Amino acid sequence: MRSVRGMRIASAFVAGGLVLGAAACGEAPDDDNNAGGTGGKKYSACMVTDVGGIDDKSFNTSAWKGLQEAQKENGDIEIKNVQSKAEADYEVNLKGFVNQKCDFILAVGGLMSDATKAAAQANPNQQFAIVDANPGVDNIYPMQFDTAQAAFQAGYLAAGMSKTGKVGTYGGLPIPPVTIFMDGFADGVAYYNKAKSKNVQVLGWDKATQKGSFTNDFVKQDEGKKVSDALVAQGADIVMPVAGGAGLGTTAAAKASGGKYSVVWVDVDGCESTPDCSAIVTTVVKNIPEAVKEAVLKAAGGEKLQSKPGFVGTLANTGVSIAPYHDFDSKVPADLKAEVDKIKADISAGTITVTSKAQPTK
Repeated sequence: MRSVRGMRIASAFVAGGLVLGAAACGEAPDDDNNAGGTGGKKYSACMVTDVGGIDDKSFNTSAWKGLQEAQKENGDIEIKNVQSKAEADYEVNLKGFVNQKCDFILAVGGLMSDATKAAAQANPNQQFAIVDANPGVDNIYPMQFDTAQAAFQAGYLAAGMSKTGKVGTYGGLPIPPVTIFMDGFADGVAYYNKAKSKNVQVLGWDKATQKGSFTNDFVKQDEGKKVSDALVAQGADIVMPVAGGAGLGTTAAAKASGGKYSVVWVDVDGCESTPDCSAIVTTVVKNIPEAVKEAVLKAAGGEKLQSKPGFVGTLANTGVSIAPYHDFDSKVPADLKAEVDKIKADISAGTITVTSKAQPTK
């Protein structure tokens, strides 16, 4: 919750030179340097971030990348974003983009579901989209990801790589886009234990009770480090944070630990989005950029995007995946790599069924 806040780009202006208003929301919307231009009317795609901001190395970063890629493919698309500093900003920021007559308004993150639903119901002719939620309103196009499938692979991998027989995970908040990762991870470990007659423990999450460790924050790196420090103190040598930017506290500490423990990152390949690649075994990737890009290109082409069927990313449609092993490539045994690959094939084929209470429905 999840990949992957420094992408500071020029402040956006609307025709006539009026600054795009963020009012009390902290920052004025950002615009890609190429947006605007000359010629005919642009198709405006406008994004409201969650509180993690544009450079969370996670889902906000991913969504913005999708808008940038859509603009590269279609030069008539203008892109803008406004960054929410608190949950109270969601409604204001969405309304601001409605008032600016944005053609496509993207909300990022499950926490924005209620605010986006209210905005869409109040503006039924406005095209909205949202990442990691499905508010069930016709004019909101939902992009959801069955990350439990890829996290299952990561859990199996972590169990096979663990030297202590203990792995850990923690979340930002106990919400479906977070706990779905944790469910899949725990089930992957359980599958490994059954296949190998082992007893690798999962610290930080109990799938049966849906109870576990949380930072209650997606930003504060010291909170992420605090939670993972506790898991490591209990013996975990691989930790999967599902906490946006807060998880960077864990990757930095793992890198500084000199190999005492390592990390499974989420959302965006951690070796591309963080400075801590040497501590990252793999990443449970949500292909948010591609989903967002395709949605914007379709909408700009005149297609009306609706809540049904929406988009659900799976291993089979490459909407979710695990990233390359990068610095750990030589450390992961060949037979374990093969087993992880077979799990992907089996899940895609339906031979292995991955379940989570948090799984999106089409």
